[in-house]
Amino acid sequence: MAGLIPKSFIHDLLDRADVVEVVDSRVPLKKAGRNYQACCPFHNEKSPSFTVAPDKQFFHCFGCGEHGNAIDFLMRYDGLEFPDAVEELAALLGMEVPRETSVNPQAEARKRQQAADDYQQMEHAAKFFAHQLRRHPNAPKVIEYLKGRGLSGEIVKAFQIGYAPDGWDELLKALSKDQRSKDQLVDLKLVNRNDNGRYYDFFRDRIMFPIRDRRGRVVGFGGRILEGDGPKYLNSPETRVFHKGRELYGFYEVKQAHRQIEQVVIVEGYMDVVALAQAGIDFAVASLGTATTTDQLQMLFRATRKVVCCYDGDRAGRDAAWRALENALPLLTDGLELSFLFLPDGEDPDTLVRKEGADAFTARLGQAQSFTSYFFSHLSEQLDLASDSGRAALLSQAKPLIERIASDYYREALLAELARLLRREVSQVAAQVKQAPATGVKREELKITPMRRAIALLLQYPQLAQEVPVHDALGQLKVPGIQVFMQLHKQAREQNLTSAQLLELWRGTREEKLLRQLVTWEHHLDQDKISQEFFDTFLYFIDLFVEQRANELLAKERVAPLTHAEKKEYMALMQHRAQKNTGGDDSGQGKQRS
Repeated sequence: MAGLIPKSFIHDLLDRADVVEVVDSRVPLKKAGRNYQACCPFHNEKSPSFTVAPDKQFFHCFGCGEHGNAIDFLMRYDGLEFPDAVEELAALLGMEVPRETSVNPQAEARKRQQAADDYQQMEHAAKFFAHQLRRHPNAPKVIEYLKGRGLSGEIVKAFQIGYAPDGWDELLKALSKDQRSKDQLVDLKLVNRNDNGRYYDFFRDRIMFPIRDRRGRVVGFGGRILEGDGPKYLNSPETRVFHKGRELYGFYEVKQAHRQIEQVVIVEGYMDVVALAQAGIDFAVASLGTATTTDQLQMLFRATRKVVCCYDGDRAGRDAAWRALENALPLLTDGLELSFLFLPDGEDPDTLVRKEGADAFTARLGQAQSFTSYFFSHLSEQLDLASDSGRAALLSQAKPLIERIASDYYREALLAELARLLRREVSQVAAQVKQAPATGVKREELKITPMRRAIALLLQYPQLAQEVPVHDALGQLKVPGIQVFMQLHKQAREQNLTSAQLLELWRGTREEKLLRQLVTWEHHLDQDKISQEFFDTFLYFIDLFVEQRANELLAKERVAPLTHAEKKEYMALMQHRAQKNTGGDDSGQGKQRS
């Protein structure tokens, strides 16, 4: 694992980045007063509720609640993990991402170099296969085959389709320079080594499909046999750079083709993806020979709101579709659409789109079976719903699945249909189905206490920290959240931070979730009242501390005499209380107003 990215670099990165420019590069924005607006890219809407605030360097959607800084936007929109989003933002700004040294910096440096070498070697392999498709003696036969499948030279080049020679070790001879590179090729599963110690190519006499990760790096291959014995498709085994449950063939190409991905179609094979792209349906991905995993679905739902699972109509295809549905259950949120299309017997997307054409295939996609419809058709296909036992079995099977769904929309739709099939009232069925585990406190359920109000204002307007000095004694106040407030106050006062930078300091902490809710809390205050509201809340904390400390001293005096310093402190506390009761200005607390 590479060293951690220094927080100081992330601070500088957000200081240089303009969230308006980052968002506008992917979602065109329009000026709206002090801010910018657009229809939210993360859920379907007709009127824009997605706002980008340049002063806070923050985006927020009032419809679906998505929010964050420039890094968060790249994570959500491009489907990137945090380190990759930092790398992407740094690249946009021409900055190089440093890494903190670990207890063993040499080992970390070796790991980073190994990863770079691995990706480079995989790219070399892809270029080797592409070159063989042009130069190998078997190339005319392979090209003729691809033409027979309806593929043009342009689409072959776009997907970098190649050919693995039929020789024993042609890739090995081309890419290995020494024993170290031979071992690397073995580790990357491009080359095998038999019991006699002889090396030979893993892929031989196959059409090669490079598999790219979401950043466009080649991480594996799929090889289709041309003729003879052996599996029709041979996929790269798992390696240190390739984890098939996390990647989707064609996803990188879909991202390159679409600035905003309206929908994605999941198909079963490499040739299906390429054939659909050849027909102009350039939004298909393949799940690498396995049932679509939760990681793959999560990656898709980060990039689009609409996913169609398109499978063969045979038993294997329907089993794969059901596993995809099960894996999607915890991911479904309001606004996401998951549907299912089963093709006629003996057809797959490759053959069907060539037979019917793109328009007819697109029309089929529009008629895909809804999530709710497929859910119940699958569960009830072996049940007699006219009988009590059949309806009881349906309830038993549907109940644990519905309980895994957090989406109110999908949950209510499934409960309504289940009640109809069971011939009961929805309330009767709902009473038997547990609520899904909460994925977060709903915005409307967030209770705003004085502490949360102060934290929210400080997060949204970090400059308020300059108006009120930090009082370390407040750290002793026995009120939930005081330590968080104190730390935020110090962070915002010591540095000139935007909301985005201040919140970024809390990424990965247990408080992050609540802070993200508070940074988007609508305070409904006029701009000229915000400063006074924060100051009044701060004074409220001081009054609480005065009462708390005075009570502590009184309690101590009942047990033992107070020291001279404690008596003096108690008198000062009483003086503060008297000034407050008479409406005097507590200048001793150091009110600073700009």
